[in-house]
Amino acid sequence: MAEDGRACYVYGVVMGDRADESVKDLPAVGDPEAPVNLVRHGGQAAVVSEVPVDKPLGTPEDLRTHARVLDHLAAQGSPVLPFRFGTVMPDIAAVTDELLTEGHDDFARGLDRLRGRAQLTVRARYEQDAVLHEVVTEQPEARRLREELRGLPEEAGYEQRIELGRLVMDSIAAKRSVDALELDRRLAPYALASVSEEPASSEGLVNASFLVDDAKRQAFEEAAEQLAEHWHGRVRMRLLGPLAPYDFVADALLEGKEGDE
Repeated sequence: MAEDGRACYVYGVVMGDRADESVKDLPAVGDPEAPVNLVRHGGQAAVVSEVPVDKPLGTPEDLRTHARVLDHLAAQGSPVLPFRFGTVMPDIAAVTDELLTEGHDDFARGLDRLRGRAQLTVRARYEQDAVLHEVVTEQPEARRLREELRGLPEEAGYEQRIELGRLVMDSIAAKRSVDALELDRRLAPYALASVSEEPASSEGLVNASFLVDDAKRQAFEEAAEQLAEHWHGRVRMRLLGPLAPYDFVADALLEGKEGDE
C-alpha cells in the first residue's frame, strides 16, 4: 500500500496504544471494499485507506464515510485528531516519514488535550406551525395583516404579503437569538468549550457543538433532555455524539503549542 494508481487517504491520527482495531471492519472513502488500516509510528497511528487516484472524491457518501470512521473511533473512547475531508498522501512511506514523524509533537499535544473528551452536537429546529402561532399571538400587526389577506386570491394583497413575510422573519430571528442563548445557558456549564452557527433553513434554530469531558457527559445529556422537554411541541432537538472533535481540533493543537512557548 499504496499500489500504482492508488494513494493513501488519511482520516486522522490517534494514540497508538488506544487505536481501535475494529475500525478495519468499516467501509473506506472512495472504495467501500478497501480496508481501513492503522499506520503506527512513534506511539501514534494514522488512520488510512487506499483510494483510487483517478476517482474524484466528494460525494455525500464519501463525506458520511469519512465521518463514520472518525466517529467510530471517538465512540470507543480513543482521543482522535480528525483531518479535513479529502486529505490524501502518496503512500505509506509519506504517511510515516512526513506526517507522523514531522507532526509527532504537535499531534501528541493535541491528543493529550483531547484525552477523555468528545464532541456532542445539538441540532435544534423550530416546529414551524408552533412558532408561527407564537408570532401571530405576540404581534398585533401580524394578526392584522393575516386577517386582511384571509380569503383574498393569490394575486391580490401583494404588499401585505411582503410585509407579513418580513414581520414573521424578523420575529423568528429575534426568537432565534433568545433561544440560542437559552440553549447555551443550559448546556455550556457542562462543557469545556462550545461553538455554534445558525442553520441555513428558516426553521432552524441553531447547530451547537460542545467539547465535553467524559465525566460530565451524562449530566450534559440530562440537561439536553430537560431542555427538549421544556421546548416540547415548539422545538425539535437532536443530540449527536460522542463525535470526533471536528470543531475543536484546531484549538487543541494551537493551545498545546502556545502552552509550550
